[in-house]
Amino acid sequence: MRQFFDLSFRHKIPLWGGALIVVSAVAVSGGLIFRAYEHLKQDLVISSESLGYTLANTLFPVLLHDDAWRAFELVRAPFHEDRPEQPLEPKAIFVVDRDLKVLVSSMPRSMPLLAELGSLGADYSQLAHALAAANSDVAGVYEFPGSDHLYVTIPVAEKDERLGTLVVTHSKHVFLPRFYGFALGGAGMGALVLAILLPLNWYWGRRMAEPLVQLAHGMSEIVHGAPADLSPDLYSFSDELGQLFAAYRAAAAEIRQKSALEREVMQSERLAAVGRLAAGIAHEVNNPLGGMLMALDTLKQRGPLDPATARTVALLERGLQQITETVGALLVQARVQARALNRQDFEDIHTLIEPQATRKALQVAFDIDIAESLPLPAGFVRQVLINLLLNAIEATPPGGRVRVDARESDGQLALLVANTGEPPPPEILAHLFEPFVSGREGGHGLGLWVSYQTVSQLGGRIAVECRDGEVRFLIHLPLRSEAPALTKVGAGATALETENPT
Repeated sequence: MRQFFDLSFRHKIPLWGGALIVVSAVAVSGGLIFRAYEHLKQDLVISSESLGYTLANTLFPVLLHDDAWRAFELVRAPFHEDRPEQPLEPKAIFVVDRDLKVLVSSMPRSMPLLAELGSLGADYSQLAHALAAANSDVAGVYEFPGSDHLYVTIPVAEKDERLGTLVVTHSKHVFLPRFYGFALGGAGMGALVLAILLPLNWYWGRRMAEPLVQLAHGMSEIVHGAPADLSPDLYSFSDELGQLFAAYRAAAAEIRQKSALEREVMQSERLAAVGRLAAGIAHEVNNPLGGMLMALDTLKQRGPLDPATARTVALLERGLQQITETVGALLVQARVQARALNRQDFEDIHTLIEPQATRKALQVAFDIDIAESLPLPAGFVRQVLINLLLNAIEATPPGGRVRVDARESDGQLALLVANTGEPPPPEILAHLFEPFVSGREGGHGLGLWVSYQTVSQLGGRIAVECRDGEVRFLIHLPLRSEAPALTKVGAGATALETENPT
């Protein structure tokens, strides 16, 4: 029984509702059937009493003069042998005297004259005992357990003189077919009601339970900090349950926003720590690299080298230069004074990336809607856009599409770099702006990391999303009243200043 109560509401509500409907339908149908039986019985008794009083008044003078033949004709008059058996037609009519002996009967062979009523069978024996114990001056109705007959008794009396008791006998089987017809009709109506109400109950039960199930599931996910967002269409009413859903959606939105902010803060802190570490390593590595390159250059200047030594020196130079380029990517290079960004910069970027896009037959679209000049360092914005566009061109399959949108609104420059193609795997996407994390083979992942550092140092934010078959990088950079200048070199350490600090 406990397991039944532990069922989900999506099952429990329809089952409880269905059980209630079935019990109600059975109770109502049973009550109607019982009432139908009682009404049939009452109609039979009323008809029998009416017939009995009529016969009793007619038989009194006949029996008083001992006219047995006339009495027999009177008790046989209600029977119609030429017509089919009628539901209200009695099976037998007879009269007994005060000593319960038969005075006249409609069936003289089975109930001979002056026969004792108790000796005619079990039913009549019970009737004899009942009549002996009852008040014979009033009408009565007798129905004995196990008996197939119903007896209606009427006193044969006039004024204070009573000659006996008239008994009208009915067979219960006569009106049972009519009763069964009523019962079958009632059962059919009950079945029709069940056929209509049970599916409706199941639908509305599931309809009411499903929001509760979804709410319970969402509440269980709150513990993990990632509650699901329930659709407003799941329960669109404004009752207490609707208010509960609204409160849950508001709480879930707050929790998701808080979780996203915490992840962003953690990522920023992690990237800042990595940036400081990378800058320190780059600084320490640059010094010995510069010394080794100078030593090689000095060696070449001392005179001609034999072929084997020249090849070895060239190999060392190329290797050290590759290390220098890799280390250089860890540093955000800046100029003290930064030129303001203008529309010509976007045209330059378009011209620079056009050859790479043409080689892959890519469609490149620039949609620029900005003022002629914006108070942003042009070099840094160009560096970020070129990094993102080169990555987009590399990731886009031949014949694909790359697009750039630039909009100025609400004191910000909104940039969008999007490309068609397969999105990065989720495990790569979660760490895309970290160094040495790349979504393609052969990439070192430093371009996106440098772009992230640059955007962060400009006071903006960068994000990536995959929608409608595109990988989209979204950048928002705040506009300042004066063009900023960057004064320090180093990943995670560049600071913004204005040309005329107050």
